[in-house]
Amino acid sequence: MKDLMPLDKSKLKKIKGDASFRYFFRKKENNISSIIVCAKKNKKINLLNYDAINKILIKNDVLAPKLIKESYSKDFIEIQDFGNQTIFHLLKKNKKNKLLIFKKIINLLNRIQSVKDKKVINFKKQNYIVPKYSSKILFEEAKLFSSWYAWQELPKKDQPKFVRAYEKVIKVLIKKISLKNDVFVHRDFHVSNLMWIIDEIGVIDTQDALIGNKAYDLASLIDDVRFKTSNSFKDKILDIYLKSQKKLNTKKFINDFEIISVLRNLKIIGIFTRLAVRDNKKKYLKLIPYAWSLIKLRSNNYNIFKELTNILDKNFIEKLPK
Repeated sequence: MKDLMPLDKSKLKKIKGDASFRYFFRKKENNISSIIVCAKKNKKINLLNYDAINKILIKNDVLAPKLIKESYSKDFIEIQDFGNQTIFHLLKKNKKNKLLIFKKIINLLNRIQSVKDKKVINFKKQNYIVPKYSSKILFEEAKLFSSWYAWQELPKKDQPKFVRAYEKVIKVLIKKISLKNDVFVHRDFHVSNLMWIIDEIGVIDTQDALIGNKAYDLASLIDDVRFKTSNSFKDKILDIYLKSQKKLNTKKFINDFEIISVLRNLKIIGIFTRLAVRDNKKKYLKLIPYAWSLIKLRSNNYNIFKELTNILDKNFIEKLPK
């Protein structure tokens, strides 16, 4: 709290954070509510880039928090308050309307993917260009599984051999991705980062957005490790999305969707392990078994995932669902 010197502490209430290094306060003044986002670590990404991405989205009719005030030198920004109602909480309460809500999410995703702007002036009056989701970034993300989870779970003598085999397989999988990196990717597009605001859906947690593969955000949404859905429901949402696309090579898209989902959930297992080991945030460990289930679900395509399945079966057979 001592970092928030320009603010009246009596008007601030700390609110639940996320897995990042940010922390949040709700500010109430004259019956108007706003959110204070604080970050010392990764400050540029979490404050400066976050607002830059939001500016691009707002310009393209996507609901994202507007900047009210920047106090970058004091490690915080003040942004619009979207309230407490995440789509995750809404779905838990309105199971009957689940399909309808997901249709609205798909409409939102299509709007996000239609964003053509890749450059914006940030609040420091500098150009910000949304980076490309390169193969190198995908590879480094997938390596989080080997560098954190495998090193925790495997006997020390087996670790180097597994890492070499795993990284070789991941490089091959990435090369099998077909579609271009040419759409706006939120990168963490799941129901906990979507807000219900008077019959509309807004997005938060946008700071990591990139220009990437059309399948990425849909894989984040459908194969969301935090929100379990049946396989038949997953297929329904995938079908709704595919029917909303006029010019899409479905075969290439499904290929990429499956590969990206597997890579993403391997990354997530690595991230959740890192949060537990490095940051003592152990609550995410309970989500790892479902991440394994999602990897098993999407790696059923034997031709694509043969080598990966073999090394995972060999080293983590007890972790994989039967």
